Amino acid sequence: MLRILFVSIAVLSSLCASSQLRWTKVNKEFGYLPQSINLYRTTDSLDGKPFVAYYIEANLKDINLEFTTQVGNGKRHTPSQFYTQEDSPYVLVNGTFFSFQTNQNLNLVIKDGKMLAYNVPALKSKNSDSFYYPTRGAIGISKKRKADVAWLFTDTAQRWPYAFQQKPVVAKGKTSDPSFEDLNTLDYWKWWRMYTAIGGGPVLLQKGKMRITNVEEQMFVGGLKDKHPRTAMGYTAKNKLIILVIQGRMPGIAEGATLEQEARILKDLKCVEALNLDGGGSSCMLVNGKETIKPSDKEGQRPVPAAFIIRSKKTVNIY
Repeated sequence: MLRILFVSIAVLSSLCASSQLRWTKVNKEFGYLPQSINLYRTTDSLDGKPFVAYYIEANLKDINLEFTTQVGNGKRHTPSQFYTQEDSPYVLVNGTFFSFQTNQNLNLVIKDGKMLAYNVPALKSKNSDSFYYPTRGAIGISKKRKADVAWLFTDTAQRWPYAFQQKPVVAKGKTSDPSFEDLNTLDYWKWWRMYTAIGGGPVLLQKGKMRITNVEEQMFVGGLKDKHPRTAMGYTAKNKLIILVIQGRMPGIAEGATLEQEARILKDLKCVEALNLDGGGSSCMLVNGKETIKPSDKEGQRPVPAAFIIRSKKTVNIY
């Protein structure tokens, strides 16, 4: 009995250790950052496997910081190219999923209160003539600098997305170009009036609890346990924005993380809501132009059609 007790304690300790990574502040390695932005790195093993990750913690209430986005307008650019175009911001990270054929963003992007890209409205069902109408996750920041994660339906005829805060809507129909009425839902929704936002999926955390909605969002269905490089974003109850990037696809160096592991890490970082963004070879975060994780594509940084940016707020000179 005593031996069983010791074994149980050892297993429990191992599980706790695997979920609590040790993070080191590495601001000085990446040049000047204001006090409201901090960068952390870990090389602790994750569940016994080699692991490398970084995260940014930025104070949303610092009025000297601007949180914004940029799109490629039909083109894709590497993060370093975006960095140069955007006048060398503090932080730049990839965001949306996209089409390799058309360079189209497949998720919402909002900049200065205007939608620059939209969610995919419909997905063809493999086993029938019907379509899925997914409501996919996005993270936004309001003009009052409040962050939110919600499931969205976008319509090019509307200024704002339709937002669901409690759960994603799962709907099907026959049209490939659905309107909001085609969702056929009585669930409560609201206009999502965000000043800055970027979409991805699936949602990982809601109301402080792990809630991975990959099936409902029709993203990585059956892929909950797959390990990949990851990019994710969330926020804490103390108005701190968290941007997490995880290195992967490098056996013996960094194997990446599953969606469950990613969600657990963000929860440990005190996020109350969080969202997975495009990962794999797209995962890349620059701090003062310097790479944090090493991108997994052999060519290096993958060109992407959108980026999320933190920079010093631009001042307007009046003469």
